Parts: sequence; structure tokens; C-alpha cells
Amino acid sequence: MEKGFVLINCELGAEDYIIEELKTIPEVKNAHVTFGAYDVIAEIQAKNSQEFDTILSQKIRSLSQVMSTMTLKATT
Repeated sequence: MEKGFVLINCELGAEDYIIEELKTIPEVKNAHVTFGAYDVIAEIQAKNSQEFDTILSQKIRSLSQVMSTMTLKATT
């Protein structure tokens, strides 16, 4: 099991849109709007490292209005 957090910067005012889109991804277990250097934080759980990377690149980074991300993988 791979678990991690994705810190997301999005376009101004797009936070609610990003949260709603993240909620449609089954591997995203939690998503919250934050204040500070990043706009949204998402918790991801995947079966393995390859699935984790696919979710990140094909489902999260490809969302419209996502400007940049930082990924923090957790160790188990």
C-alpha cells in the first residue's frame, strides 16, 4: 500500500472546483483547502507505487486549473 499527500497550487478561486474533482477519484481519501504556500492538500492511498504515480500524473496533475503540485510520500 502506498500512501502520500499532494500539495496543490491552483488558479485563483479554483479551490472548490479542485476539491470537487478530487472527490471523484476513489484513491483520494481526503482533500482540504489550506491557507499558506499551497491551496489544497489531498491524501492518496494506492495499491502500489506505480498506481500512485499514475493517479498523480493522469488524474490530479491533469486537472484543469492545477498549476503545480508537490508530492510527499509517506513510509509505512
